[in-house]
Amino acid sequence: MTISQICICLAIAVYLIAMLGVGVWFSKRNNSVDDFYLGGRKLGPFVTAMSAEASDMSSWLLMGLPGVAYLSGLAEASWTAIGLAVGTYLNWLIVARRIRRYSHQIDAITVPQFFSKRWGDERNLLSAIAAVVIMIFFVPYLASGFSACGKLFASLFGINYVSAMLISAAVIVIYTVMGGFLAASFTDLVQSIIMTVALVVVLGFGVAQAGGMEAVMDNARSLAGYLSLVNIHDPATGGSAPYSLLTICSLLAWGLGYFGMPHILLRFMAIEEEKKLALSRRVATTWVVISMGVAVFIGVVGNGMTKAGAMEQLSDAETIIVQIANLISCYGVPAALLAGVILAGILAATMSTADSQLLAASSSVSQNLAVEFFHLKINGKKSVLVARSTMVVISLIAAFLARDPDS
Repeated sequence: MTISQICICLAIAVYLIAMLGVGVWFSKRNNSVDDFYLGGRKLGPFVTAMSAEASDMSSWLLMGLPGVAYLSGLAEASWTAIGLAVGTYLNWLIVARRIRRYSHQIDAITVPQFFSKRWGDERNLLSAIAAVVIMIFFVPYLASGFSACGKLFASLFGINYVSAMLISAAVIVIYTVMGGFLAASFTDLVQSIIMTVALVVVLGFGVAQAGGMEAVMDNARSLAGYLSLVNIHDPATGGSAPYSLLTICSLLAWGLGYFGMPHILLRFMAIEEEKKLALSRRVATTWVVISMGVAVFIGVVGNGMTKAGAMEQLSDAETIIVQIANLISCYGVPAALLAGVILAGILAATMSTADSQLLAASSSVSQNLAVEFFHLKINGKKSVLVARSTMVVISLIAAFLARDPDS
């Protein structure tokens, strides 16, 4: 293992230990299931905003979005980003205040429970159906998060995939099981900061390596359809193809997904005061717009780096930030540590989504199905123990699903 790899490992190890520390810090603040699954409605506006957006973006922000821009230019990446930005703003504007107010009035601590209590479903059938839907889709999604973490470690350090996946999954499970919703929310805040640092550093380094902003833009302008929003660049032929209105509308529709994401809606329900949601909306929307804009432009810069010979043509465009981080690590120990922070940012993007999905899935089983639908008598400290046990079982199922990297 080289010095640069050791420095990268050290930076990532410090990050993982810090996440575990957050779990330990909040472990004694969970006196009831309300504390464990909703943090006792004590989130401040900044934590609410950043944890909601970090849990939403996942590794797509640091891998998928710049990768698409690297290959095909602005059209697909930009319309997707615009749809998500608009969806983010409208979700905060239309849904946040209402669900915070109603959930507080009817004492609902999960989204399925909100459905049943809001519409007077005394049999909790709505809650059970919503819980089953969350389970069906979130457990495989959680498995994909575990898999992504395992693949990142395996590709960086050449270690066994299953071991890497289990280590990263264990970290996520431990801090979430110990600290519950508050730990997940505060780790998501830290992870959003790390993601931001990664984006800024990669952008600055990439522009310098590509020969400056003018060189980046000259290269982009030389590629047919690369900077267009109504045409898409074809890297195979070097030409461009028109982007249909239907395709644009389909990409814009990505933003509609925000209105039904349980892990984001829970942040709205958990803020300490309804009136603080306006500040959270501004913070969240600003961060989403800037971070996605930077991510898209990193793809453009990466193409310029390839043109300038600073980086080889990528066979997998989604690894663009990983490759740039590897280049940064060649400039000495401080640079290698910074590269470790960048790679920790990719890990953070995945973990911030996985911990929130783990919470939503476990609450569906222990609270919505076991307590509300099947009427099991679980109270006080025992309810927190059951919640934690459920989380461990769901994590084991997700890890089992993620055991094959080629699945």
